[in-house]
Amino acid sequence: MKKKFFFVVSIFLLFSSIFFGQLAGNIPRDETLIAESTAGRVTAPSRFNVWINASTWPQRGIQQVMLEPLWMNEQALGEIINSLAAEGPIYNEDFTQMTIKLRKGCYWSDGVEITADDIVYGIELTMKTPGMAYHDQFELYIDKVYKTDDYTVLIELKEPNSRFHANFVDRWGAWRPFPKHIFEKVEDPLTFDFNPPISSGPYVLKDYDPAGYWTLWEKREDWDRTPNGMLFGEPKPKNVLFYYYGTAEMRVIQQSNHQLDVAYFTPESLRAVINQNEYSRPYNPNYPWIVNIDPCTTGITLNNDVYPYNIKDVRWALTLAIDIVDAAAIAYDGAVVMASMLLPPTPAYQEWYYEPMEEWLRNFTLDIEVDGEPFKPYDPNAPLRLAEYARSRGYDVPDDPEEIRELFGPGWWKYAPDVAEQLLERNGFTRDKNGKWLLPDGTAWEITILAATDPAKADNKNPIAVAQQWRKFGIEVNVETNEAHGDLTSLGDYQASGGWPAMEPWGGHPDLHRTFNVWHSQYYKPIGERAVGNGATSRWTDPRMDEIIEEMEKLDWDDPRNIELGMEGLKILVEEMPSIPTFIHPLFLVYDEYYWTNWPSPDNLYTQPCHCFPNFKYMLPFLEPTGRK
Repeated sequence: MKKKFFFVVSIFLLFSSIFFGQLAGNIPRDETLIAESTAGRVTAPSRFNVWINASTWPQRGIQQVMLEPLWMNEQALGEIINSLAAEGPIYNEDFTQMTIKLRKGCYWSDGVEITADDIVYGIELTMKTPGMAYHDQFELYIDKVYKTDDYTVLIELKEPNSRFHANFVDRWGAWRPFPKHIFEKVEDPLTFDFNPPISSGPYVLKDYDPAGYWTLWEKREDWDRTPNGMLFGEPKPKNVLFYYYGTAEMRVIQQSNHQLDVAYFTPESLRAVINQNEYSRPYNPNYPWIVNIDPCTTGITLNNDVYPYNIKDVRWALTLAIDIVDAAAIAYDGAVVMASMLLPPTPAYQEWYYEPMEEWLRNFTLDIEVDGEPFKPYDPNAPLRLAEYARSRGYDVPDDPEEIRELFGPGWWKYAPDVAEQLLERNGFTRDKNGKWLLPDGTAWEITILAATDPAKADNKNPIAVAQQWRKFGIEVNVETNEAHGDLTSLGDYQASGGWPAMEPWGGHPDLHRTFNVWHSQYYKPIGERAVGNGATSRWTDPRMDEIIEEMEKLDWDDPRNIELGMEGLKILVEEMPSIPTFIHPLFLVYDEYYWTNWPSPDNLYTQPCHCFPNFKYMLPFLEPTGRK
């Protein structure tokens, strides 16, 4: 076994030395930052058009270094940054008009100035082209769009919508301006690859791998004519290379060989890399190590348009058949923050929502009795059980219950397979002589969970951990890893998926309209048509949620009533459980400080710390070269 391991290590070290040796003449390693490409292997590497609904792998550098949005959400600092826009959105009194003021002096990388013409043309093209991203949203709300001068755009809305600017705020995806002078010459924007791409951000495309493993970007000579340069100064790396190395083990090898400056790891591979490489530093040096500010909820998305997941009792039965502590141990060696709702329990969201809703969660009951009493499924002691597991593994965790909840989350749902059994039986499910569950028609109940291929990702780990729980409960479960799992989930070609069960909230603002909006019935897409975002892939709608969304759109997002509406929406989601939340997205982020230093940390959190987010461009001016060759 050892011989095989060292053989693999030797092959990959040889490969990386050959690869970077070939680049050395043009791309010095000490001037190049190498980031993991979290997109995986790109199956359409020539495509840089992210304005279509088809997969475009924006995290290969397109969103991080190539493009600038109008506004950028900065979840680490709790603010919205004016990027290509010079100031925040300006609404009239009844929220039927929105004005965009552009930052002057910004240029596309081919030397053409970015003006209101780009914004007006891009929005109009999106509206008249089904299949372009944000077509549905723009068609639903925009009456007309026009410029009042070269740097001012006015959007007239069909009805009041105080959240319309959310379509343009980049957190992970937004409508980003594209160059009119390029697209107006294109016959079909849906088949246009946008290659070579024109950049509004600080880097331009230098090269890419036709096999889809890497994309290389070079700093623009006129970086100072981009919002990034104007706001934060010159990015330090001359080149940024996004490289897909495959397994977590390969990332350990490459970072130990100083050929990977920043990447995600599994708990096991994190321990391995910090033991092998003295320059490797986790974002958080202490257990549970994770980046706990990432505003994503992970879990299992259920297809509510597929029987039997269209039945609320079935969805709740599957939830109660999960021992969350055992699932956390299988997935992440216990290094998680539990999410009982379809909202990430970051410190901010715990303060805004989880703590005020704690009493409601404890008293919430299902429509079923146990020992003559309505069943209360919430388990506030789940974090304490997880702390016991962590101690059994030798990890140092606090004894104080409040500190434990701060570390692992406020609670989750009870492990209650007996109640899950009752919920299924009253819907006609039975067990065979071996204890395996049968559907009401007498056929075996089999669930296939779609999963990502990368074992370091939550959309691989959640399916594996949850599958184990459901098998223990008596359901036949298959985990199908597929590079196209995101596409299949979006199109509804699945039963259950490790894809995100809810659209991510802003992170730095309590407004939950961004999370709820994709569940509005106006955005519902039948199986075979692409869903409008995470959460919408569940094909779940509810008229009560429609009403909440519509009321939010008539309020300023800073109105105190907005949080009340957020709580009302969360209660509906708990009652219906359209998909199953498990944990905050547990990112095991490790930096190699051999070539670059001043990476973000909990004590030095100057920007969102992850390399796959669009804010990554804002980190690059703060990094410092070590001078090592």
